[in-house]
This record gives sequence, structure tokens and C-alpha cells, in this order.
Amino acid sequence: MADLSQTTPSAFNCEGGLVLNKSSFMLQPGEAIELRNFEPDIEGGYRRISGYAKYVSAVVPFTSSASEKVLMVATFGSNVLAARGTSIYSATPGGSSWTSIDSGRTGAGKYRFERFNFDGTDKIIFVDGTNAPVVFNSSLSATDVSASAVAGSKFVVSHRNHMFYAGKSTTKQEVVFSEPFNEDGFSSGQGAGSIKVDDEITGIKVFRDDLFIFCETRIFKLAGSSSSDFAVTDVTRDIGCINGDTIQEFAGDLIFLGPDGLRTIAGTARIGDVELGTISTNVQSIFNDNISSASEFDSVVIPDKTQYRIFFTKSNTAENSTKGIICVMRGQKFEFSEIRGIRPACTDHFVSSGDVIVLHGAYSDGFIYRQEQGNTFDGKVILGRYRSPDLTFNDPGIRKHMQRVIINYKPESTIDADLFLRYDYDDVDAARPAAYPLDSEDVVALYGGTASTYGTTLYDNGASQPLVRQSVEGSGFAVALKVEDGGVTAPYSLKGFQLEYQLGARR
Repeated sequence: MADLSQTTPSAFNCEGGLVLNKSSFMLQPGEAIELRNFEPDIEGGYRRISGYAKYVSAVVPFTSSASEKVLMVATFGSNVLAARGTSIYSATPGGSSWTSIDSGRTGAGKYRFERFNFDGTDKIIFVDGTNAPVVFNSSLSATDVSASAVAGSKFVVSHRNHMFYAGKSTTKQEVVFSEPFNEDGFSSGQGAGSIKVDDEITGIKVFRDDLFIFCETRIFKLAGSSSSDFAVTDVTRDIGCINGDTIQEFAGDLIFLGPDGLRTIAGTARIGDVELGTISTNVQSIFNDNISSASEFDSVVIPDKTQYRIFFTKSNTAENSTKGIICVMRGQKFEFSEIRGIRPACTDHFVSSGDVIVLHGAYSDGFIYRQEQGNTFDGKVILGRYRSPDLTFNDPGIRKHMQRVIINYKPESTIDADLFLRYDYDDVDAARPAAYPLDSEDVVALYGGTASTYGTTLYDNGASQPLVRQSVEGSGFAVALKVEDGGVTAPYSLKGFQLEYQLGARR
């Protein structure tokens, strides 16, 4: 057995997220060069993500082909709504059947929607890029918006008690707004009107007191409270938004996908001043690989985790290879990780009675799934993978003989994961020890509890976080840690690592 009294310890927290734009030499120990199906956790560390499960047990009916995409999913009141083929359907969450509530929507593309209440009645409005907008009341009675000026709109938002429509194929640079308190009234004498900009509109979003109009190469802002004082100003003429489905209010900001990655619009104290900045430089290679090739973009926000998720869906990519990015505001920094295995065609997120509901409609199998549920992707494994930078402990010229790795982790149930050590930048001639199964040797216990045993439990003011103490083998001038799990057990968080080693000869 190794003499641990002669070992040198080195410890680090798991923080900083996935970083792909720097060499391994330049990374901080807590950052990651692989972080797949883990999420930077606002409570500290990296947490293996939860899975997803069917929100309704029945498949959404299709019109002509079982491979038809789900074109829309939305929660509304006590119902979940979905569109597929030429119809819109409703179901009860957890139910086993769908009911058609509107049909004959031929040629419909992806739906966008807005929940609103102009007259004390909750309503939801849908646009699909082809047909007339359709409004449902709380009884799920459908009414088409009759005006030809907004038929075929792709985008819709409510703002200042007006309904705003945009994205019609014949008027790509125009926003049309309704009369106040009337989504189906378009008389200019009653406060309706239109606004033209000099670029094709890719999305619209209300943020604070203004309506932001995103275009291919520029962004505008509509200020004012009514048609009498609505005024459009430039936000920027240097950058635009790739896809409106990526625009979300997040961390007190608007986040969106530009041609160079994720960006935010941050308002300052100065009136009319907006700062723009790219935030995704750490994972820019993933965006570069997917911006031009993705056939669908979708995004959701999980507010209680300060988390934004963006998905890149390609028509020729299998589900288990479909990529997404998790962005978390942790402290004052954005941290990132990668998702593999979620392939949405549409998404929705909504807070109901304090419960965050995150849904996606499937790209090919016709089901509606709720994210943040269970330990699998509807029965399919969630392969979690973390890899540290190559650690030299500030001296790449001295050989280190590894003795022990101590992992500070937080399980949510049984953990089934393996630890791997990789030496000298994965040199094929370097030693490659076999996997070390990770099983906690410590009892989860509260101070003073009956399960508390001196020397076996880490006390932390009642929030016990077990340690895995694993003796290891091998040596090298640099070492990387890799953790992989089997993908079917409950999530767990990697909080930090301590490595113990003996110093060898200098090369």
C-alpha cells in the first residue's frame, strides 16, 4: 500500500463549464474539455441532467405519415395543445388520448404562439406561416383572425394591449399591429397600423417595455405606448438573429443566436443605449458546426436553474447524435455544457403554480415529452461524460505517480459511474489503467443522526456530501480525469476533486 504521508495533494472545484476555445495547457483545473449531458449547477459543481418522459401517453395523430413532425406544443390552462399534419389537438397532461379542436390547416409550417388576456379572459393565439392566425379561449373554442394582412404570419406577440404579427412571406419587412384590446381588429382609425423596417424579420420579442424586432442583419426596437407614439430606433445595424426560435428572456436579458454564436441584449441606465455581446466563445466550435447545417432551432428556459437550452436538429441526424447546448448564468459568468439525445421539432416552457414545465414535440415519433423528468430519455440511456483538462500541477516537467483520487459528489440516488485516468495527453504509449467503479464509501447523514459515524461521513451543516476515495495507479507528467455513467441511474453532481500523488523524476 502506498505511503500517503509522502503524497502531495491538489484540489479543485468543478466550475467554469465546457471550454473548447483554449488549449488544454491554458484551462483552469475545474473547467472541462468534455461535459456531455451534465449541467453547470447553480448550487455548485456539474450535475448529470435529468431525462424526459411522455407527457401524454398517446401519439399525436398524424394526417398522412407517421413520420410527420409535431409542429407545435403548448400548455394552456389545464390542457396541453399540439399540432401535427393539418390539425390542432388537445389533451390532458398524463392522459391517453388527443381530441381535435381545429382542422384543415393545410400547408402549415412550424407554429408560434402567444398567451394573452385583453378582456379578462385567458386566450392563446397561433400562427403557422401559411394559414390565418387562430385564437382559442379557455373553453378551447377556435376563432380565426380574419384579416388578410396577417394571414400567413410566422411570428406573434402581444405588446401594449395590441397584437403584433410579422413574418408574412409577401411582407417580410413589415410588422402589423391590431387595435388595442382586439387581436382581430385592424382599423387604423381605431389604433391599428403597421411598421416597416429595411431588413427581413426573423423574430419579434417583448423585453421590458419595448418590442425588439430581430432581422437577418440588424435589430430594431419599437418604443412608445400606443399607435400615436410608436417609434422605431436602431439597436444595431451590424448583427442580426439567425432564427427567432432562439430568442428568450434569460437572466434579466434577451438571448438570441447571431451568426457568430449566442448573444445578449443588455439595457443600460442610459436611455436608448443597448450593449451587445457574444457570450458563447468558449463553445464556439459547436455553434460553427451547427449554425449552417441545422434544419431546426429550438430553445427553452428553465428559470429556477438560471438555464437556457438551445437545440440544433438536423433532418439526417439520429436522435442520440442530436446536439444541444446548455447555458447557465452562474455568479456573473456564463458556463456551458453539451446535450446529446434530445431531438425536438418544437418546444414550450411555462411556469404553472411554481412548477416549471418544459416540453418538446418529437421530430419523428409524434409524442410530446416533458423534460426534467426521470432518469432516462424515455427509456433510452443518458450517457453522461465529464473530462477534466490535462493537469500538470503547475510543473509539466516532473513525473507524478498517482496514488488516490477523492471525489466530492452529491448523489440523488444510487450512482453507477466509472472513473478513468488518462496520462500524458492520451499518449498511446502511456499507461491506461482500467476503469474504477465509483461507489460511495461514505454514509449520507446529518450531524447527530443515527447513521453518523465518526470518520465516515463528511458534515456540512446538515447538507452531507459524500466522498469517493479511490486508490489509483499510473504515472505521467500530466493526468486527466474522466467520469462516465451508464445512463440509467438518477442524476448526481460532481462537486470537486482532490488528487494525491508522489513526485518523481524531472525529464
